[in-house]
Amino acid sequence: MSEKAPVPIRERTRRLAQAELTSIAQDLFVSQGYESTTVDQIAAAAGMSKRTFFRYFPTKDDLVIGKYDLFADRMAEALDDRPADEPVWESLRRVFDITLDYVQDDHQRARNDAMDEIVRSTPQLYARYLEKMQRVQQLLIGRVALRLTSREYEPSDPQPAAIVGAAFACMQAARQAWFASDRTEAFGAYLDVAMDIVREPTDNRSGDR
Repeated sequence: MSEKAPVPIRERTRRLAQAELTSIAQDLFVSQGYESTTVDQIAAAAGMSKRTFFRYFPTKDDLVIGKYDLFADRMAEALDDRPADEPVWESLRRVFDITLDYVQDDHQRARNDAMDEIVRSTPQLYARYLEKMQRVQQLLIGRVALRLTSREYEPSDPQPAAIVGAAFACMQAARQAWFASDRTEAFGAYLDVAMDIVREPTDNRSGDR
């Protein structure tokens, strides 16, 4: 796999600022409610002006939904970092490691669950959430297609989308099973079991079907 170009420092700075704003805003949303929290309050808590806030997020809704863009970028970069000769299914399993803290860390999970409830109970946010989650999978589908065929993803080839969709289904199944358990075992172990059950049989495939 060719060496990736480094992320420009301006872009890294922008992402860090967005991540910090998102974290600050989520704490406010959880403590006082989404509708009751204003952009002025978020900006003040972050120590910036309202005008500076709008440099990073056009609206309050964008701030909530923007975390899914950051999540998508992290997953895509994590897959890019995996060895080129690693089986695709194993690469996806390792990419999912970035979700472990969101599930296992009590503070992050509580905040994440609260934000999920806000998103699902707010129609305009939920509609955009569904669009963003589709983008997460699309970013991975294109990369999986390149690993399997060394070509750009073509909608006529169902395999890349099926593989990514199956991987996400395994992650969701593992999450539900872990929450239903006594949680004495790490979430990662549940993820391993789920993904081992549906292990993709054509890893390292190249060329046409």
